[in-house]
Amino acid sequence: MTAASPALPPSPLNEDRKVLLARLVEGLDGPSLWWLSGYTAGLAQGHAAPHLAVLPGGAPAAAAAPQASQRLTVLYGSQTGNARREAEKIVQAAEAAGLAVRLARTDTYPTRELAGERLLYVVISTQGEGDPPDDAIGFTEFLLGRRAPKLPELKFAVLGLGDSSYVDFCGIARKLDARLAELGAQRLADLGQADVDIDTVAAPWRDNALAKAGELLKAAAPAAAHVATVTPLRPAAAWTHERPFQAELLASQRITGREFRGTGFQTYATLDKDVRHIELSLEGSGLAYEPGDALGIHHRNPPALVEAVLQATGLDGDAAAALDGQSLPLAEALAARRELTRLSRPFLAAHAERSGAAELQQLLEPGNAGLAALLGDHQLVDVLRRWPASWAPDALLAALRPQTHRLYSIASSRKRVGEEVHLTVDVLGYQAHGHDHLGAASGFLAALEEGAQVPVYIEPNERFRVPADASRDIIMIGPGTGVAPFRAFVQERAETGAGGRNWLFFGAQHFNTGFLYQTEWQEALERGELHRIDLAFSRDQAQRVYVQQRLRERGRDVYDWLQNGAHLYVCGAIAMGKDVHAALLDIVAANNGGDAEAAAEYLTRLQTEGRYGRDVY
Repeated sequence: MTAASPALPPSPLNEDRKVLLARLVEGLDGPSLWWLSGYTAGLAQGHAAPHLAVLPGGAPAAAAAPQASQRLTVLYGSQTGNARREAEKIVQAAEAAGLAVRLARTDTYPTRELAGERLLYVVISTQGEGDPPDDAIGFTEFLLGRRAPKLPELKFAVLGLGDSSYVDFCGIARKLDARLAELGAQRLADLGQADVDIDTVAAPWRDNALAKAGELLKAAAPAAAHVATVTPLRPAAAWTHERPFQAELLASQRITGREFRGTGFQTYATLDKDVRHIELSLEGSGLAYEPGDALGIHHRNPPALVEAVLQATGLDGDAAAALDGQSLPLAEALAARRELTRLSRPFLAAHAERSGAAELQQLLEPGNAGLAALLGDHQLVDVLRRWPASWAPDALLAALRPQTHRLYSIASSRKRVGEEVHLTVDVLGYQAHGHDHLGAASGFLAALEEGAQVPVYIEPNERFRVPADASRDIIMIGPGTGVAPFRAFVQERAETGAGGRNWLFFGAQHFNTGFLYQTEWQEALERGELHRIDLAFSRDQAQRVYVQQRLRERGRDVYDWLQNGAHLYVCGAIAMGKDVHAALLDIVAANNGGDAEAAAEYLTRLQTEGRYGRDVY
């Protein structure tokens, strides 16, 4: 007969976190559980994971966490993973220098601790037109709001990541940098504003910021040696965005009708709508993903794009060109190493100088609203044709931005498809400025034959996951290819036997040609894997109908589901995400007595609790 176990105090964890904890410890042996207990003890002391010394018998002892005056806190807000990677580089370099440092995603950082911080570095990306990434919305609202504390003892530095093809380049980083200074904090390093060629700005910024941190922390450290503390970094993956896996293309199936034709935005006239269901093999890679993650693609620019640029510049594709210390044919450099569809202001400035075009120079003047329109509806080749200029191969490559890898929401659950990964890809094709235009990555994928090799990597998205508590209901809003992750969600919930209900809102232009995965959704309804579906086909009637209208029509049910613990997910274009958010605000306000401010706080609380996830692009 064994002695009774001591009674535990009531758990402070909510049900979702209890489920996560049970998953974490499942199958762990005694030494592993001892190690975990010491690890969490260190978290409790300093909200950062300590290096652990192992005691006799295998139990770890947590090192005492350094005081706020003796450590560096690194916060990051990331939409696609770049800001997270840059923050991790700072932490790794700080550790190597023997500095005490902790790392936190902004939505996990207790804002009450901000007043006690003494050294804070923020790495944050800008989403859309100057907006914060989803995981930084709460932190940003707090810092910019009335509740933010005065920070006279804080020293800080901000590294912003952005895309100069948007007008408000690094907009949220500039706001946070200015706000911290306004609250009395002392800027330790100038604001860093990195474009898509991140390292050219981030690397020197990191070196400078770490040197400043080293001077401060070593001066503040006690005479006795101290141990650095860090939040654990993700395990190194065998295949990364820098070293992708060569995945075999198993299938590329068109899932839209061929007769679609319509009028697009401004000068665009759409060609036949072409959305592909793509299946890739991950066999032998060891790559693992969860529904909600994205697949990164290393694409080659399609030959037609490269040829169009060569014709517009009058350059020879076989001409030798220098790039990053290498000599290679110009056509190859354009195909594999340079961005040919997205413009940047630095390139436009260089081209304006070479072309002498007064119109282009005026567009680049501060405050000119025409720049946003140019960036939005011109590709590189449009600028080259509209304002001809003389370029040498080396100079052209130096002026163009590095190629940006594309991320696609994963449309499958490994529990159903095994060592495969599925994507839903809208193959961009349209007419503008008198010429046909192609999408770079989507055109690359669409042209591949079965058996071709596609360089890929997994980009995790921890904020976009099915509920840990499988009994929770979920509401999924995903028009167009935004439905991709919800195919994965429904598969995952079916394979795990989740008891919660699944409700999908889907929209497209036409029922006959745009209802993606129609047969699968119908079968899922019949099997009880999908419990409700609401559809909005905007062009099938005189008055256009979108998913946000369907949300409002079902507003009472949506609110009831949320009140009963449902999780809410939105995936798709940024503009759609804003329209859906506005509809949700109206729904909550309509059911809480009309209090708009309380409705906004309600949705913010859902985001903070991890019950409102967005994957917008």
